[in-house]
Amino acid sequence: MSYALALHTSSSELGLAINNFWDDSRCQVWDLDRNLSNYLHQYLAEFLAPQTWHQLKFIAIAQGPGSFTSTRIGVVTARTLAQQLNCPLFGISSLAAFAWSIRKLYPNGTALALQMPATRGQLYTAIYRVSEDRIKSDLSDVLMNQAAWIEYLQSFASAYQLVELPTHLGHTVPSVLELAYQEWQAGKQPQWDSVIPFYG
Repeated sequence: MSYALALHTSSSELGLAINNFWDDSRCQVWDLDRNLSNYLHQYLAEFLAPQTWHQLKFIAIAQGPGSFTSTRIGVVTARTLAQQLNCPLFGISSLAAFAWSIRKLYPNGTALALQMPATRGQLYTAIYRVSEDRIKSDLSDVLMNQAAWIEYLQSFASAYQLVELPTHLGHTVPSVLELAYQEWQAGKQPQWDSVIPFYG
């Protein structure tokens, strides 16, 4: 049976998820902080079992925004795996995955204005609308300073819910996999070299 695998490394947590989208799914999260590079490959191999690499029909990776170093490590790992396995690789926004993970907390179609601290007092921002079965971007992920973000929201054409992202995002790895699966079902099969980290 075929499976899909997702990795989330854009915060201090490592999140892994695997699913055959039928009757078998699991995920696990480790708070590794600066030890990500030391343990990623070990935990990945242990987590995959009893499945094998060649059972993977596609891979998904949280491509950021987030921590520069850990996001890069995760994306490079996912690109290498997808290249070696000759399978599609889906790069999923960390902000979109978070929005998808909290979709049931708000009415369908609510505009979620997401903000996450970046360096030098700036913010990673985006606006997503989520429903039970789809996600739509009103503002793609972008790096802004606080003043520009406030100004943008003041001019935004509809009501919105402002959401501050937590510092730990590994637990949203099932959402990374679910959003990738939606793209897979739509017939998309992106190549490994099309996925790059998002740093803003």
